[in-house]
Amino acid sequence: SRYSTELRDFKNQVLGMLETAEKEREAMRTEAESAAVRVDRLEREVDYLETQNPAPPCVEVDETLMEKQVATAKQRKNEKYTKLTDCSDTIASVRAMKILKRFGSTSGLWTKDAAGNSEKIYVFDGTANDTVYVFPRMREFTLFSATRKAARIKLPYPWVGTGHLVYDGYLYYIRQQGSFQVIKFNLANKTVVDSSVFPAEEQIPVFGLSPFTYIEVAADEEGLWAIYATKEDEKNICLAKLDPTSLDIEQMWDTPCPRENAEAAFVVCGALHVVYNTRLPSRSRVQCVFDVSGTLAPEDASLVYFPKRYGSHSSMKYSPRERQIYAWDDGYQIIYRMEMKKKLEV
Repeated sequence: SRYSTELRDFKNQVLGMLETAEKEREAMRTEAESAAVRVDRLEREVDYLETQNPAPPCVEVDETLMEKQVATAKQRKNEKYTKLTDCSDTIASVRAMKILKRFGSTSGLWTKDAAGNSEKIYVFDGTANDTVYVFPRMREFTLFSATRKAARIKLPYPWVGTGHLVYDGYLYYIRQQGSFQVIKFNLANKTVVDSSVFPAEEQIPVFGLSPFTYIEVAADEEGLWAIYATKEDEKNICLAKLDPTSLDIEQMWDTPCPRENAEAAFVVCGALHVVYNTRLPSRSRVQCVFDVSGTLAPEDASLVYFPKRYGSHSSMKYSPRERQIYAWDDGYQIIYRMEMKKKLEV
């Protein structure tokens, strides 16, 4: 009987060890796949860097041909965008404003998943950190002043600025290590899925009134976008369409929207909306709209004013699912509900 008991215990022990080994094997397989994806991304980044520093030509370059090539590249860069959806709405006005609470630093970011159905609230306190607070629902975030009801996600690399985004179960956040990187982080298994060096030379803060943000990742009905600025065209804001899977840039535009006195921006139905203020914080307003598909003339865009609040926005995140904006204003978390109207085609 004793031997039988010992044999049964030994069998259970072996089964437990086999189960543990199987879990470890699965974890190693996942890590290997993730490493393969990162190696592939690294190879593409090296290819990009090599194209930026090509070997000197051994023949004389035809200057006329080069001018034509540059003109063609610029034309392609700003060519008309082919829409992915039938979204034809634009913002008419701010329908309502709801001040939820005051949490954390004067600058920060709070948002929901812009694509999924999750009710979780993600909070980035400050402009440089490595910890994200996650509240299960709006109720927990609103009722409790402390963070004891929040889970904490410690990121593998610190984030910078307030241009981050949660989209379809992934966190897209900005890391600075010499150049700026967009990191794609899986919120389910807490691993880095991919990363991309943003292909823009000598980047500068995208908003004149928010010097801590160099890249703003935004989402709308069309997908993912990146809002940025470079030394090459330092007066105006630039826009790029991102592939959420590979982080590749599909198309880029130079917009007529100035950086000066800009404090935030978001994209609605393929149209960039830039929010402006003054050095001494006043009333924020959408003063420049750039529609990549050309279906909305600038003069037909509404001049949208936001209600007077406390200071100036450090972040404004548009939720295409809810048609509202999650804003961070001088430490206050605010929801703006938007009134929409149809675009008038040019």
